Amino acid sequence: MSKASNYYYEQLNKEQQKAYYAMKEGLLNQQDSFAVPMLDKKELSDIYFMVRMDCPEIFYSVRFSYRYYPDSTAVEFIPEYLFQKDKIREHRQAMQARVKKLARQAQGLDEKGKEMFIHDFIVQNVRYDKLKKEYSHEIIGALGNGVAVCEGMAKAVKILCDELGIWCIIALSEANHEKGIKYRHAWNVIKIGGQYYHLDATFDNTLSKDDTVRYDYVNLSDKQIARDHEPVIWKVPACPDGDHFYYKEKKLSWTTTDEVRNRTRQAVKKGKILLFHWRGGYLTKEVLQELLSIFSEEAKAKGKQSFVSVNRAQAVLRVRFQEGAGEEEIEMEEANESEL
Repeated sequence: MSKASNYYYEQLNKEQQKAYYAMKEGLLNQQDSFAVPMLDKKELSDIYFMVRMDCPEIFYSVRFSYRYYPDSTAVEFIPEYLFQKDKIREHRQAMQARVKKLARQAQGLDEKGKEMFIHDFIVQNVRYDKLKKEYSHEIIGALGNGVAVCEGMAKAVKILCDELGIWCIIALSEANHEKGIKYRHAWNVIKIGGQYYHLDATFDNTLSKDDTVRYDYVNLSDKQIARDHEPVIWKVPACPDGDHFYYKEKKLSWTTTDEVRNRTRQAVKKGKILLFHWRGGYLTKEVLQELLSIFSEEAKAKGKQSFVSVNRAQAVLRVRFQEGAGEEEIEMEEANESEL
């Protein structure tokens, strides 16, 4: 098991840790109710959420109530379960088997290979659940039903990392109504090669189409993730390293328009999709216009048309070329600010 299994537990004070431990034991044992130290409602709520972020295998409880006597030092914690107890046991066995079966496929890979296996599995096999069913916030949605929202995808990434011995936690950001961000968002912080990175499988999931897997949010630094993610609610390790961002490591991060033109020419000729990160300064309107002109010119030279998708926040462009004349088509992409 990964050392990150109790990450949020370690952020708490002694009294909060007692509540965390009582909740974890009570939920794992599917108790109808149990005693938890007397804390205020927000603390209880936060700790309940932290337990479920540290332990994605507790996928069968998403709400609770509590009661207490005025002079008591403890509250009676009453979890609400999504299923009957015999069903919980069945689902737990099924989830354990599913996690082990998936992990076996990646067992022989190195650390980075395991990370890519997990990322690609989520992108290719889980559909974003626009209806936001309750189980979509849990691993049973992502790994059992193939549908999830960000919380379910982040929990699936974590439980697979735990099984494969990779340090991984779930990061959580608050909503920002001023910016039109209505909901919290969850993703992962992962440790690869001794360094911490942000990994957002949900954002890549919502951007991936036409059998193209996107890696716009693989191994980002704090500076990179801050471009389109709100600050985290609870502290996560600093991620200062921007040198192992996926596209940079794969030499798909370009700094000159000459390089873009050469690569575009090759892609048009071979009929391949062009997917790259622009690292030649800010992706301003002027720079973007220059890049769009290159795609259009090179496409027209071969009697083709270009279709461009732009993730402006992370400066990633995807260009598809198709036979026939016509104006280029441009789509400004928005990775999904999934809801919790």
